[in-house]
Amino acid sequence: MVFSGYAITGVALAGCVYLVCAHHAHSRLGLVGAFSAIWLACALIRSTWFALVYPHYLSPLRKVPTVGGGHWLLGHSKKFLSPHSEPTREWVTTIANDGLIRYFWFFNIERLIVTSDRGLAEVLVTKSYQFKRPDIVRKLIEPAVGLGILLTEGEVHKIQRRNLMPAFSFRHVKDLYPIFWQKSREVVQAMTATADADGVAELLVADWASRGTLDIIGTAGMGVEFRSIQDPSNPLVMTYKSFTERRQSIIMGLLLFVLPTRVLRSIPTAGNAAIKKATGTIRGVCQDMIDAKRRKIANKERLDLDILSVALESGLFSDENLVDQLMTFLAAGHETTAAALTWAVYLLSCHPEAQTRLRQEIRGKLPPLDSGADITSADIDKLPYLNAVCNEVLRVYSPVPRTSREAIEDTTIDGQHVPKGTVLMISPWGTNVDVKQWGSDAAEFRPERWLLPPGTTAGDEDAGKKAAAGGAANNYAFLTFLHGPRSCIGASFARGEFACLLAAWIGRFEFELRDKAMLDRAKLTIRYAVTAKPKGGLPVRARVIPGF
Repeated sequence: MVFSGYAITGVALAGCVYLVCAHHAHSRLGLVGAFSAIWLACALIRSTWFALVYPHYLSPLRKVPTVGGGHWLLGHSKKFLSPHSEPTREWVTTIANDGLIRYFWFFNIERLIVTSDRGLAEVLVTKSYQFKRPDIVRKLIEPAVGLGILLTEGEVHKIQRRNLMPAFSFRHVKDLYPIFWQKSREVVQAMTATADADGVAELLVADWASRGTLDIIGTAGMGVEFRSIQDPSNPLVMTYKSFTERRQSIIMGLLLFVLPTRVLRSIPTAGNAAIKKATGTIRGVCQDMIDAKRRKIANKERLDLDILSVALESGLFSDENLVDQLMTFLAAGHETTAAALTWAVYLLSCHPEAQTRLRQEIRGKLPPLDSGADITSADIDKLPYLNAVCNEVLRVYSPVPRTSREAIEDTTIDGQHVPKGTVLMISPWGTNVDVKQWGSDAAEFRPERWLLPPGTTAGDEDAGKKAAAGGAANNYAFLTFLHGPRSCIGASFARGEFACLLAAWIGRFEFELRDKAMLDRAKLTIRYAVTAKPKGGLPVRARVIPGF
């Protein structure tokens, strides 16, 4: 059993209470000293136990292939602070294993990376509700995403997912493509307006992508016009920007292990003040949307089939929980697709031949943006290279590089006993480029893997299935949207808006990186927040190509 930071803090507090009761010690300085001494003594005992004894001689996980090196106290946690690499990608692709890899987190706590399709199927599907999101992850992301479907567990999650599914049904999402295209047109026209006399615009891709996707989730997902494309100083835009750019201090990060969220957030720091202000802004916007919908209901106006309308009509959610659900879909719904679009522009800038091929397909099959013509989902479906590029971007650079689950009871994964409290890491950035799943060219950006080979007939079912899977060995090789009951509820929505945005952007512009050093992916600096993106927002030079 893990002797947690909470337990250490509890023991130290209990010791202070004992001193007060048994010895009538009332000196504030004395109690602080006693608390510190007891806490440090417990921490030292715990650290010694987990660093030198338990993981090497007693742990049921001790025979699992283990990452080498690591600090006696900090384990391999420092690896996760590197801005140039994702450690789980490195470990999954370089450490020989039979489905599990062990590494050590802060205070040398054991963690597992699940790599086999059998293990992934158990964690994500067949035993999904034997796991929960770790408390520390909830603490980190709750201010931005609320306590919506992303963070609920067990029966509550099942009920919420079932009631929200109508807003994400296949048929309904297909009907949203004209909105996706309209907003894609708007953002491209706004970007074009910044170009100089030679038709060249200096752009920060991440900023424009976030503004475009925020307007899409507002209009298509909530039935609300945020107008963030037209107004970069929009309070909602600035608030989400503050979340994605904010860095958790090391001290506050360590305190997450030993203090409850309410206590931690009450500490008067500049970071906590900024979080409180940002959260208040977002919750205020969400409450305004709920009030507006309720007025429509009172006036007996017809509601659309958007997320908020579906949630209201279900009668399942209180206003506070409705706010949480909207926060979840606003944050996850726009930030992940914005990250995907940013990575797409990056990869296509690194592979200009693929960018040119994609532009030719788009211009040959879609109407020019300035014509004002709408498109449908069927139009996007007829662009095989566009869909191949989208799939390959999502494979190579999943917007969320890793996610974790914690065992809520003793269980087994891929035949290995896993004790209660063990955290298991699911790594899209690792599994999505694992040579065992994708072949020797797994790390390469190669959209062709998602296309039928030249000369293949349309009736070749085996070739069609292989192309649809990108040539992967099984479904669990592609983890960008996860699988099972905890999979991304908005996956089809995200795919649709991503395809429309990318088609509009590449159809109009030719992109190149302003910093040529970024062409070397190994030297790329990555910023990890809600999602992973190139640091600095990806500054590019976009040249308008006439005719679209």
